[in-house]
Amino acid sequence: MNTDKTAEQHMRKLEANSPQAQSADLVAANIAQLRTLFPELITEGPNGVAVNVDVLKALVGDHTATDVEEKYGLNWHGKRRARQLALTPSTGTLRPCPDESVDWDTTQNLMIEGDNLEVLKLLQKSYAGKVKLIYIDPPYNTGKDFVYPDNFQDNIKNYLELTGQVEGGSKISSNTEASGRFHTDWLNMMYPRLKLARALLKREGAVFISIDDRELNNLRTLANEIFGEENFVATVTVVNNMKGRNDKKHVAACHEYVVIYAGPDFVSKGLPLTEEQRAAFKYTDDKGFKYALRDLRKRGGPDKREDRPNMYFPIYWDEKTGRASIDRMAPTDAEIFPIRGDGVDGRWRWGIDKVTKHLDWMHPKRSERSGRLDVEHRVYLDTSIAIDDEPEDDDDDDDEGTVERTSKPKSVWIGGEFSTDSAKRALKELLPGEVFDFPKSIDFLRTCILLGTGGTDMVLDLFAGSGATAQAVMQQNAIDGQSRRFACIQLPEPLDPSEKSQKAGAALCDKLGAPRNIAELTKERLRRAGAKVRADNPLFDGDTGFRVYKLSTSNIRAWNPNPADLDQTLFDHQDHLLAGRSESDVLYELLLKRGLDLCVPMLSRSVAGKKVHAIGGGVLFACLTLAIAATEVEAVALAIVNWHKELEPAGDTSCVFRDSAFADDVAKTNMAAILQQNGIANVRSL
Repeated sequence: MNTDKTAEQHMRKLEANSPQAQSADLVAANIAQLRTLFPELITEGPNGVAVNVDVLKALVGDHTATDVEEKYGLNWHGKRRARQLALTPSTGTLRPCPDESVDWDTTQNLMIEGDNLEVLKLLQKSYAGKVKLIYIDPPYNTGKDFVYPDNFQDNIKNYLELTGQVEGGSKISSNTEASGRFHTDWLNMMYPRLKLARALLKREGAVFISIDDRELNNLRTLANEIFGEENFVATVTVVNNMKGRNDKKHVAACHEYVVIYAGPDFVSKGLPLTEEQRAAFKYTDDKGFKYALRDLRKRGGPDKREDRPNMYFPIYWDEKTGRASIDRMAPTDAEIFPIRGDGVDGRWRWGIDKVTKHLDWMHPKRSERSGRLDVEHRVYLDTSIAIDDEPEDDDDDDDEGTVERTSKPKSVWIGGEFSTDSAKRALKELLPGEVFDFPKSIDFLRTCILLGTGGTDMVLDLFAGSGATAQAVMQQNAIDGQSRRFACIQLPEPLDPSEKSQKAGAALCDKLGAPRNIAELTKERLRRAGAKVRADNPLFDGDTGFRVYKLSTSNIRAWNPNPADLDQTLFDHQDHLLAGRSESDVLYELLLKRGLDLCVPMLSRSVAGKKVHAIGGGVLFACLTLAIAATEVEAVALAIVNWHKELEPAGDTSCVFRDSAFADDVAKTNMAAILQQNGIANVRSL
């Protein structure tokens, strides 16, 4: 028997360059989609699989395809490289940090310390198409803030150098207008991040991007390309500083913007009614349900009987009984038409069928002053009653998406609760001193969250900063009893105590005994915010914890031979896992690369004297013990089989071992054979 070949067939080894050891390959996924739609497009080129551009032109009509430089769109130096950067898989991993977390065993929230470009790549397998709302508060490109200088060759190494975790490379610096690449560098940073973020968004999800005038136009054009112009929702003006800032020469700016794009199936949940709006629902029907009255006549506009004939008809009213009808019941019935105040024919808001169905909701009336006849209809506060109450025109301000009626937001958000001062006060309640210059208002973020999420939806913040988005999620859950989860990403940007704007933050890190970087401030705010939410809402039993993960190089050792000492290189490579990495580090990399949620349940038990982990209800088993003797193989394998049967996972199950744990290939082959014979087909080694 050729044991080497048999072992390879039964238990494949995961190398650093194996697809299973990398983040999602977006290029391969795109090619697979093209192959499904247009198999004739895919051919073979000098470097492997290729797309036949001539066939593509023929499929779409040659005149619609172009590869010339003069075309409509936003172009800049480096765009092609930025696009390629988004498609390049990451070989990094996220290492778990339970000691820095809160409620590690039960929380569904994430705080990830790292470069958001690499983190977004690593999240693709686990969270593609699963995020309901993405909030992005990027550097505004003021000339003072940091713009990420990505490295196409090795972004993980670049990240470690930038953040001072290893020596060498460039350091973090601001992007000044004098650089000659002011807008270019910002666009090169934003493009791959927006591209990767889009892949995580649900079809019914939305992305909210804060920005000011400096890059608003570029952002809109860029987002049109990535999210689709047809998916643009609004550019909302957020008045956050009524005093005005002094950084403008001629006009003191008192606002910023939030640009909103949505998936094709997005439906806004609207905003809760204000007390003033709720007061309009002052009537109660015989079942105790509250309703308001609204004019049935369509006011203003060119609508006439010839435009909407089904919505121009008489409604008859018996003034003695107050009853409305479509047919005249008695000669004394008053006849009411949708004639506007200027005597011009208009129309009703509802068609004749809907009015007939809801005659008991019709409330004709006569004006005490003019004697004019009108008809009002009921609008119920409880939308479970008002499902059929959607006007047939498109100018209604009410949304039917929740149990209680909501209101449609306007394109200008103004109020003290949205101000920078409000944001700073909320931050100072938790972190004393001026630790962040421009934190975001909690109420502003809650407004975004309310419009786009509910239930157990996930909210992702790419530039977490002070952690305001995560705090807003926890606070909103405490208010409405929902179970939204958050995931926030923050670069551990070093804090320099000699810099005035960073002095307070660095001092707080020193006081906490934590490294001097912004991510430490983010984590500390989340800890204190969670405690505050619980203290302020003693009856709230929702999730105020979070799991901390940190971006790092893969736990799987890459083949990097030393030509001067190949013997030692081969010896070192016997164990494919990096020295100093824990079993937990490896387990969570398996989660990422297998495409499982980073908060998925994980069970552990000792079987045949070896520690085995069952992850995600049994879709993944892992035994990373250092040694499995040949005499122990059968007992370990059968114990895993029995546990697998006990859990009854849906779908295929994988099982992973440490490659160096087996005494020889025969033992490895036997382990794989027993597992595969009992329904565990995917057996791998590290």
